[in-house]
Amino acid sequence: MNQMIEERNKALVLEAFDTLFNKRDYAAAEKFWSSHYIQHSAHIAPGREGLFDLIKSLPPTLKYEPGTIVAEGDFVIVHGRFSNFGLPANWIAADIVRLKDGVLVEHWDVIQDEATQEQSKSGMPMFGNSFGK
Repeated sequence: MNQMIEERNKALVLEAFDTLFNKRDYAAAEKFWSSHYIQHSAHIAPGREGLFDLIKSLPPTLKYEPGTIVAEGDFVIVHGRFSNFGLPANWIAADIVRLKDGVLVEHWDVIQDEATQEQSKSGMPMFGNSFGK
């Protein structure tokens, strides 16, 4: 039973992220984020409005690509790439969200600039199987 809930939570988070970051459908995104959303990120103002306002301020070329996703109970972690948002380097992020009653209620993140192949001491990409564009 718990595995079924975790799979549903992962699917919900992926749909929420795609709806907000890629489709920029703010009305649809409201159903995924609690109106009492708690934000722990140093890059984002408080609440759902802080997140939505940040996305509205970014270029329409912003792209989010999810990678590895894991869930345990009400927590989901997505390792993803944010690109084409106006900074010199893509961001590789581990976004941690807590869900309650089918909506995102809390968020933490860990963000790094994506290393180029020349910058990577391991010679391996930070995200996926190839270096970002």
